[in-house]
Amino acid sequence: MSAETYRDAWGIPHLRAATAGELARAQGRVTARDRAWQLEVERHRAQGTSASFLGPGALSWDRLARRARLADTARRCFAALEDKDPETAAWVREYTDGVNEGLAACDAPEFARTGLAPGRWEPWTPLAVWLATHILFAGFPAKLWREHITAHLGPDAVALFATDGPGTAGSNGWLVSGERTVTGHAIVAGDPHRFIEEPGVYQQIHLSCPEFDVVGLAVPGVPGIAHFGHTGTVAWAITNAMADYQDLYRERLRRTGAGVEALGPDGTWHRAARHTETIHVAGEDSVEVEVIETDRGPVIAGGPEGLDDGTPAALSLRYPPRVTADLGFGALLPLLRARRVADVDRALDAWAEPVNVVQAADTEGGLLHRVAGRVPVRATANRLRPVPAWEPGHEWTGWHTPPRAGLTDGVAVMANQRGPATPLGVEFAPPHRADRIAALLAGKERWSAADMLALHTDTHLASAGPLLDLVTALDGLSPGAAALRDRLLAWDRHMDADSAGAAAYAAVRGAVVRHLAAHPALAPAAVPPAYPEVLQPWLALVPRIAYALEHLLRAEDPYGIDRAEAVRAALEEVAAEPPAGTWGDTHRLAPWRALPDTSGSPEPGLSGDHDCVLCTSAVPGLTDRAARGPAARYVWDLADRRRSGWVVPHGASGVPGSPHRRDQQPLWLGGELAPVVTDFDWLTKETDD
Repeated sequence: MSAETYRDAWGIPHLRAATAGELARAQGRVTARDRAWQLEVERHRAQGTSASFLGPGALSWDRLARRARLADTARRCFAALEDKDPETAAWVREYTDGVNEGLAACDAPEFARTGLAPGRWEPWTPLAVWLATHILFAGFPAKLWREHITAHLGPDAVALFATDGPGTAGSNGWLVSGERTVTGHAIVAGDPHRFIEEPGVYQQIHLSCPEFDVVGLAVPGVPGIAHFGHTGTVAWAITNAMADYQDLYRERLRRTGAGVEALGPDGTWHRAARHTETIHVAGEDSVEVEVIETDRGPVIAGGPEGLDDGTPAALSLRYPPRVTADLGFGALLPLLRARRVADVDRALDAWAEPVNVVQAADTEGGLLHRVAGRVPVRATANRLRPVPAWEPGHEWTGWHTPPRAGLTDGVAVMANQRGPATPLGVEFAPPHRADRIAALLAGKERWSAADMLALHTDTHLASAGPLLDLVTALDGLSPGAAALRDRLLAWDRHMDADSAGAAAYAAVRGAVVRHLAAHPALAPAAVPPAYPEVLQPWLALVPRIAYALEHLLRAEDPYGIDRAEAVRAALEEVAAEPPAGTWGDTHRLAPWRALPDTSGSPEPGLSGDHDCVLCTSAVPGLTDRAARGPAARYVWDLADRRRSGWVVPHGASGVPGSPHRRDQQPLWLGGELAPVVTDFDWLTKETDD
């Protein structure tokens, strides 16, 4: 008997095997049973073949995946892993063998709906899935935005708009040491913020063998538990460090009889690798893609003839795994085997991408707060904008030593703000979430695991201040606008789903964003440059204004914009047609699905907002619907793992019709957690594989 599968009341898989390899195979098998369609979508996205069944809407992503050479990089990284770490490579092979076994027996209805058959996973496929999931985490398109806004408004505008753009990912996390808990043992808690997908981007799982026994949140398609785990004696969690570790180079390319050449920093033309690939598009003709790679990296936009609008430009992307052939998978097995904080620390020395802030604690009082990942040492200009490949001084010259930090009053908070990762990044999240978590934790001397739910669900919106300050100063309003002003000033600044005040604030905020975007000083920046569609979310003016609104309303010289008049106009506009209901009536979950939902179930209303601890992100000025939010919540109790809890937005199963497809959604919406069960005697046995 190689492995046993058990389930708890929420359908979460608990796997037990005799060896780590058998356990990896079982993890792959059960993931394919629970998430067959999701795995197939991720495999195609990683290979740049998703348009073959999703249609032309997926073509821009497929082009990027092909041109950035994600699958080829994954192959290189796996080959290097086989050479340097054959144990981990064999473990990954076991996982993919299990995936293939599970897919062979799957009957997910999406396959019949699309006429698609499950494909075969190769040993490098999990690495490709990891790359595809995280290639945009460092937000390299923000460098294009800085260049774009500089061209229209000048270099001073960069700081004015400096805030996270759409498409980036964040998280909350906090570590409370034993001196601040009721048990005397640490608690690690938080929630990763990502695009909400159905099925979810995290898989709750329990992996047990003689070497280790770990519960945590796995990424479907990737073996082990990378980001959030609890072994019983040590627990760890991460947030996005907001580090800058990818570079864009402007390339001068020319065609020759032999192919394509790129001008290097030595003043010499060098041969670039070149070939063409075909992308099949459902319902349309296939598309040929020219794949070019210079000494800097793969060309992701433009070519020898320039961009689509004729601009003589090409952009290459340099990212660490392409340079080093190392994706950091060598950390995965040591993380599972960790018993103490020191073990987690050593494991993370091998981490590569994405760059994270990590917190960990163990039952002996050990604590860890550090950055993990690989960030190149290079010129400051590289971090800010695309740099000329033909000029010297933009090469990578080494790797930064990941910074470390301690605790303050027994607490450490990470919420993508400027913290230990500050030397490695350019733009960070506003401090509101971090400050609010720290203030809440300071409000009580001793905390329990159950107390953490109040932090997860906090809806206070500190970033509302600048707009409300301008509202306060307005006079000469119409009666309706004056009444709306009074409502806003009486509002408690909590973005609760049942709050009419929150709905009114959101309506006025959205109107302000639209008025600013239409102002002649800013409107020219609304015309996006001719970069690929997949990069356009970083280059859209309205979302940039929405997320930088706090800065724009406080700036000393806002390009001649009369902000008070913009707020006045917004107030009058909303007063003439006020929102009829509450925030939750329009602030609804908008999960990404590869195929349209046919269940007919309405999406639930949500509490929270972009700068709340309960971070459910809409795009003010465009939509109140939230595509991003807590992709999971967790509380790891080091006193007793059984007092820990977790939840995901939907459920453990990705199979339509399964009772566990959406059974955790009421918990997720209500800020509750499912219990973590680790005793196999309390579980229901499903299979002996």
